[in-house]
Amino acid sequence: MGMTMTQKILAAHAGKDRVEAGDLILVNLDLVLGNDVTAPVAIAEFEKLGQTEVFDKQKVTMVMDHFTPNKDIKAAAQCKLCRDFCADKDIEHFYDVGEMGIEHALLPEKGLVIAGDAVIGADSHTCTYGALGAFATGVGATDMACGMATGKAWFKVPSAIKFELVGELQGYASGKDVILYIISQIGVDGALYKSMEFTGDGARSLSVSDRLCIANMAIEAGAKNGIFEVDEKTLDFIAAHSDRKPVVYAADPDAVYDETHIIDLAAIVPWVAFPHLPENGRPVDEAGDVPIQQVVIGSCTNGRLEDMIVAAEILKGRKVAKGVRAIIFPATQKIWLEAMELGLLKIFVESGCAVSTPTCGPCLGGHMGILTKGERAVATTNRNFVGRMGHPESEVYLASPAVAAASAITGKISHPRDVV
Repeated sequence: MGMTMTQKILAAHAGKDRVEAGDLILVNLDLVLGNDVTAPVAIAEFEKLGQTEVFDKQKVTMVMDHFTPNKDIKAAAQCKLCRDFCADKDIEHFYDVGEMGIEHALLPEKGLVIAGDAVIGADSHTCTYGALGAFATGVGATDMACGMATGKAWFKVPSAIKFELVGELQGYASGKDVILYIISQIGVDGALYKSMEFTGDGARSLSVSDRLCIANMAIEAGAKNGIFEVDEKTLDFIAAHSDRKPVVYAADPDAVYDETHIIDLAAIVPWVAFPHLPENGRPVDEAGDVPIQQVVIGSCTNGRLEDMIVAAEILKGRKVAKGVRAIIFPATQKIWLEAMELGLLKIFVESGCAVSTPTCGPCLGGHMGILTKGERAVATTNRNFVGRMGHPESEVYLASPAVAAASAITGKISHPRDVV
């Protein structure tokens, strides 16, 4: 009986020839991640362990992205705690205002994660890095503390669901629409503690940006991780961002999967997830008349340059509807600069959008775009739970950058073809 991609990575990092679903194993880690919300708790636990040094100064990273630039005194104190810790421990990969980005866009860009790695992060969307053929998963602050101290983490080996993607995306459909469609089909607990493994010619047709988006939202189906087969696009991306040599793991032909789903990408249409769960999705054409007050384009899910380009193509020469606040969040400083050099920021500003420095801000109801009672937002973020973006009686509708940009122009949930 063969192993899946995830099982092979875990076996290698546990020093074992093979593992099976349900095995409890101790895994050697390639990277441990924290941010300004989770790392302070992990630092406190780390100090309780009596540790004076992290296991490897090159394999611990902290990114100040959630409440930065600092929204209040508490946020400033949280960042200072992380800043002081990283300076004291001589941690090289510490990213603060001016050089940081949204963590799950920044780490691939910096080449800190490559194929074959085992990564934990004290943030649930750490599963993003599976797009590059890594095992990456979110953990709690205590596990992060132990990871910083020992370079190891315990896991129960997950079983897997195989998603065989066929065909190619058409029109305005994107990776965001693919994952929203999948979650609408299997539910928010449809992959509970399982590995979502993406394969097939359709998967290979997707851009790395689309793959990062899809893997990012694996957690929204309850998955332990999401992972894509490594191909030439993956290797080209890694070579462009890292000097490290990737290790490629492929599933065995006789690997065991709990389920197999065949997804025809050519049949995917622009999708929207209604409040208050990512599984509450439907085609945009079936959304009905839903007026909105805010649009957010950015986040660790859809803040990459490809997303900025799509939004700008729709907004160019058009105006954001009166009564709608449209906020653009390029995911890293590099993406912000590239967007500026391409003239995208000029398009955004001239259309009536506000352009922000990289931050997670509005996604988790932190700052830079809070909703009040009764307001609705179309967002390219990954969660639309009750109160996610502010008031518990506000609403968040998840969509792609194309749908979000079109909706900003019309003032209601709209298909991009309706404005282009």
